[in-house]
Amino acid sequence: MSFRVQSQVSLKPFNSFGVDVQARLFAEAHSDADVREALAYGLEHDVPVLVIGGGSNLLLTADVQALVLRMATRGIRLLSDDGNQVVIEAEAGEPWHPFVQHTLVQGLSGLENLSLIPGTVGAAPMQNIGAYGVEIKDVFAGLTALDRQTGELRDFTLAECNFAYRDSLFKQEPGRWLILRVRFTLNRTAHLHLEYGPVRQRLTSLGIDHPTPTDVSQAICSIRNEKLPDPAVLGNAGSFFKNPLVSATLVAQLKEQYPELVAYAQPDGQMKLAAGWLIERAGWKGFRDGDAGVHKLQALVLVNYGTATGLQLLNLAQRIQKDIAERFKVDLEMEPNRY
Repeated sequence: MSFRVQSQVSLKPFNSFGVDVQARLFAEAHSDADVREALAYGLEHDVPVLVIGGGSNLLLTADVQALVLRMATRGIRLLSDDGNQVVIEAEAGEPWHPFVQHTLVQGLSGLENLSLIPGTVGAAPMQNIGAYGVEIKDVFAGLTALDRQTGELRDFTLAECNFAYRDSLFKQEPGRWLILRVRFTLNRTAHLHLEYGPVRQRLTSLGIDHPTPTDVSQAICSIRNEKLPDPAVLGNAGSFFKNPLVSATLVAQLKEQYPELVAYAQPDGQMKLAAGWLIERAGWKGFRDGDAGVHKLQALVLVNYGTATGLQLLNLAQRIQKDIAERFKVDLEMEPNRY
């Protein structure tokens, strides 16, 4: 498929909030050559290039005066297999959940806890996606990225990615690295992570005492389907705020007023709070202002009921941030990238 640039394209189909804004220019990359051609086009025409994947971590607040390049590269390769441990590589444009399902069909364990997370493989390392006790860094074997400053390809090791909670080098240096493909170390012998109570409870309710990775994936999919709205039905970007890290001193103070507050100790001495609990406790769960709202079942999820603009959703998010800061002395950080 030849590289083609289109003008004035609606981005509504390309962001999970379903916000209807226009891209000044739009193209899809189906190969490394397309990526380079898009970057060259941007330089030649003096227009910035905004790279997107599945648009599931994106809040568009205005028309995008750029060349929006959607990564549509596909391909999954087995790089090594010693009979137990396997290294598998996927192109950046591979949809994440179908990739996870592919690994399970191949009898591979490691990604099952990350089932049903929206987005693409290339976007996953950007914010070190995680769920139910597993993060990308736990199964990461490397990635290849294009340095937009020099045009050179670079392979990254785990240590070089600076992975942290919903963070990475690629998020810390926005606009520099364009991830082309990602590698994962998976296992034929399952080492299941069942630390999260809801997962164990769901498996027990299904009568599964000795779960397989596929059992865990299906349990997590059912939990997520109950908690999170389908973007195809109700526009959203999943969890809108990060779970905040705060001091043990603040947690002690908050527990005096809110004894039911749950906080998780971190290795560095900080405590992690549940942003969803804070938002719900403040009364925002189910709130709606026009078509911008907070989901009725999950306070961590902002939703577009139809025609909300990115600015309306951003305004709602900022109102919530202000309220939480005043009530709890806690600063909430938004997860989606904003443009």
